[in-house]
Amino acid sequence: MKMKKTFMVAAALATAVTLCSLALPQEPEKPKNLKVLPKNISHDELIATMRSFNAALGVKCGYCHAAQKDDPKKLDFASDENQHKDIARSMMKMTHRINKKFFKGTEVMSVSCYTCHHGNEEPKTKPDEAPAK
Repeated sequence: MKMKKTFMVAAALATAVTLCSLALPQEPEKPKNLKVLPKNISHDELIATMRSFNAALGVKCGYCHAAQKDDPKKLDFASDENQHKDIARSMMKMTHRINKKFFKGTEVMSVSCYTCHHGNEEPKTKPDEAPAK
């Protein structure tokens, strides 16, 4: 009887420890295959950057990120299979060069994705036609 009680207490303690460890906040997985963004970027900074692309181009994550091979409903954020991801990297390098050369890296005056895209996938090359009066 005493052995059974000891086993039950030990099992209850093990269960409690396991449940408590599952309740602790988990560290997000470190991003892989960063070629332009800083390798030490925090999860929150990365998400904020991706959301800025979403707003500036009016696109969702799947516009630049390829689907996972084993589950097409999920994205493979590290994959380079989607050409838009490489274009985005080139555009990030371009805006960085422009800001460094012409605006000395200040945020008061700088260019960003939104400067050209204005919420569109592709930047417009000319203004919209003015309505006839």
